[in-house]
Amino acid sequence: MYEFMILAYLMRGPKHGYLIAKIINDVIGPYARVSNGRLYPLLSKLAQSGLIEIDTQEHHRSQGDHQLRTYRITDAGKLRFYDLMRDTNLSSGDYQKIFWQKSCFLDLLEPFGRLRLLDHYINYCQTHILHITAEAEDFVHYSQDWKAEWNEEGIGSMVESMHHWIKHWELELEWAKSLKSKELARSQTESGSQAPRSSPERIHKEHER
Repeated sequence: MYEFMILAYLMRGPKHGYLIAKIINDVIGPYARVSNGRLYPLLSKLAQSGLIEIDTQEHHRSQGDHQLRTYRITDAGKLRFYDLMRDTNLSSGDYQKIFWQKSCFLDLLEPFGRLRLLDHYINYCQTHILHITAEAEDFVHYSQDWKAEWNEEGIGSMVESMHHWIKHWELELEWAKSLKSKELARSQTESGSQAPRSSPERIHKEHER
C-alpha cells in the first residue's frame, strides 16, 4: 500500500521526503505510523526501479539528509500508478483501506476506469454484507447446540457484533454508491459537452505516442 501512496501523492506534484512521510502518517494515523527506517529504503527502491527520481537541482544540497530530498514521479512511475489504480486484486483482505486511498485519485482515471473501480468496490461491500448476514443467521440457528460453551449473554454479544459490522458495510456501500452516482452525473455532463476534457491518464498515453 505504501508504494501506491507514494506514487499517488507524487502524481499531484514533487514532494520532499519529510512531507511524504507526514502525509502518509496523517492518513494512516493516529496509531499506525510509517517509520523512516521503512519509508526511505522504499523511496530508494522506487528510485532504483526508475519509478521516481530525486530532483537533480537539490540532490547535491540534500545529499546527507533524505528528508530534504525532493522526489518526483517518472513516466514509468505514472504507468505503475495507473496499473495499481486499476488493480482490484491486491491484498483483498485490506482492500477497504486501499480503496480509501484510491478514492482520492479517481479524477486521474478515465471515466470507464473510475466506474469499473467503483462497481468493483460496490460488489466488495455487498459481498461482505451477504457473508456476515449469513454467518449471523447460522450462528443464531446453531447456538442452541452450544449452550455448554456459550451462555445467552455471549451469544447476544456475538450477534450484536455481527450486526454492527453489517451496518458498517452498509454505510460503506451507501458511500460507494454515492460516488458512482456523482461519477455518472459527471459522465453525462461531459458527454453533453462539445469538447470534453481529457483525463490525465489519456494525456499521458497520448504523450507516450
